[in-house]
Amino acid sequence: LRPLDILAEVVPLNGATSGIRMVQAEGVRGLQFSATEPRTTSFPASRIFSSCDFFPEEFSIIVTLRVPNLPPKKNEYLLSLLAEERDTLLLGLRYSPTQLHFLFLSEDLAGAWQTRVSFWSPGLMDSRWHTLILAVSQGSFSLTTDCGLPVDIMADVSFPPTLSVRGARFFIGSRKRTKGLFTGVIRQLVLLPGSDATPQLCPSRNARLAELSIPQVLKRLTGKPDDNEVLKYPYEADMKVTLGSRPPCTKAEGAQFWFDAAQKGLYLCAGSEWVSVLAAKTKLDYVEEHQSLHTNSETLGIEVFSIPGVGLFAAAANRKARSAIYKWTDGKFVSYQNIATHQAQSWRHFTIGKKIFLAVANFGPNERGQEFSVIYKWSPRKLKFTLYQRIATHSARDWEAFEVDGEHFLVVANHREGDNHNIDSMVYRWNPSSQLFEANQSIATSGAYDWEFFTVGPYSFLVVANTFNGTSTQVHSHLYIWLVGAFQLFQSFLTFGAADWEVFHIGERIFLAVANSHSYDVQMQAQNDSYVLSSVIYELNITAQTFVKFQDIPTCSALDWEFFSVGEDHFLVVANSFDGNTFSVNSIIYRWQGYEGFVAVHKLPTFGCRDWEAFNTTAGSYLIYSSAKEPLSRVLKLRTG
Repeated sequence: LRPLDILAEVVPLNGATSGIRMVQAEGVRGLQFSATEPRTTSFPASRIFSSCDFFPEEFSIIVTLRVPNLPPKKNEYLLSLLAEERDTLLLGLRYSPTQLHFLFLSEDLAGAWQTRVSFWSPGLMDSRWHTLILAVSQGSFSLTTDCGLPVDIMADVSFPPTLSVRGARFFIGSRKRTKGLFTGVIRQLVLLPGSDATPQLCPSRNARLAELSIPQVLKRLTGKPDDNEVLKYPYEADMKVTLGSRPPCTKAEGAQFWFDAAQKGLYLCAGSEWVSVLAAKTKLDYVEEHQSLHTNSETLGIEVFSIPGVGLFAAAANRKARSAIYKWTDGKFVSYQNIATHQAQSWRHFTIGKKIFLAVANFGPNERGQEFSVIYKWSPRKLKFTLYQRIATHSARDWEAFEVDGEHFLVVANHREGDNHNIDSMVYRWNPSSQLFEANQSIATSGAYDWEFFTVGPYSFLVVANTFNGTSTQVHSHLYIWLVGAFQLFQSFLTFGAADWEVFHIGERIFLAVANSHSYDVQMQAQNDSYVLSSVIYELNITAQTFVKFQDIPTCSALDWEFFSVGEDHFLVVANSFDGNTFSVNSIIYRWQGYEGFVAVHKLPTFGCRDWEAFNTTAGSYLIYSSAKEPLSRVLKLRTG
């Protein structure tokens, strides 16, 4: 059976319809309805049910929409089907801040009543496009959001097999009344009789805009509307462009643009900063030393982050008893705060709501012989990080912070317990009630060194770098996928002393790079060249739903990858640390060259390089690297032309 484009029925191609406005949001067109007269966006059911007076018993409703935040307890209708003579709701679809409700009329000999099937927390209130697929079959009701995992409900009352639509009328975005009128933007509203539409739309490269059928007027390329089209439909783009000198960037200017005519650059106000979205083509010419940053001791990791309204910071994970936090002041990093740590390996900055946190992975025990890694919280009053929560860890190497389905998590890379490298690393979940992180899931690891979280469409992934299993560095590192409330194994990679994973996107392509540090086995005599080996870049094959090898890159005990962009060019820089003879080795910047893959373009002299971080300021773009072999880190400036 063909899809029935319900939205197209109220948007004729040959002229304007009062009460409808075309809106462009996130570069995509949709329609917005006026509250003046709901009847203008309605039509008789007989127009699409010309041969039968009964609503199909099995069907799907597909909706693509973008909705604003709603006040608590407020409901808005996406669709309703009313028997006009009795003003009876035969079928309806409405949503609230926390639920999506499907309503239908049920009848038997005892009388008629309205049945409601409710789906919790579809996650629509984020001012982004989403595509919903509601599939109805006998007593089963299923909701799929953005081609994710379906939510199934087996109801006590089935959808009626003989729901008469004679004399009924469809109302789009309302229930015939101004109360409950849909205030968002809608792009697709389709009824597909007889089947579940999910296999026809999913998987999709752009799941939030998965398309079965949309009105013809919305299919044209986005941009300036045709002259005739302006006469037909009031047209609005939810953006404003300011010309001239740099304007303020505050909440009031959020999602607005500024065009810098002098520099020929277009900027977007995001948070409190203007972010470049279009600039005159910039090329990386060369790299020069900008600052020699003397640290408390050897530095295992660097974390660069911003605190809105305060500034740019870099947290150094120092090997000895104190780690330092530096603040970017007058174009340089200067010491800001010292924190007691125990062989700190890395820092991780993250936020939960308005709270700002910094977690340190401690490798060694404290003065009492206890192993704890610590979470610190930013105090807006003291303008310092203060101790917030201690978590027992085992020779921790790394923290990763992430969010899944609105919940916040931390995962620690436990490297070893005593001489045993085959131990569990732990995922912790933020408890909103206790305001603390609590153990949520243990994952078996072998000398875990690094975690990396990323998403692909609606799916969440977590990959671990396993370094050593007690006898060999030739071990499998594992990629996990979030399913049914936990991480489950998705794919395994053979790695050699894996020390880091870096995920990055180039266009629609998704890559995953591993830094291999050492090829060693107790059964074999270690050779000097066991530190000189290939690190690997993998690419996601969407069709095969797996990562496949894309490129081998020769490295010298690689400990970190960092991806960054300059203008339209993309780069990877590797932290080469040791070649079997010396720690004085070149770390390499590789440039993306399409079919050729990544090609070496700059050799950077480094000493025991452990970590790279890329960052931007109003003065330009920079790299900073930490040394695990001397108390000196270096800030490098990217000179562009």
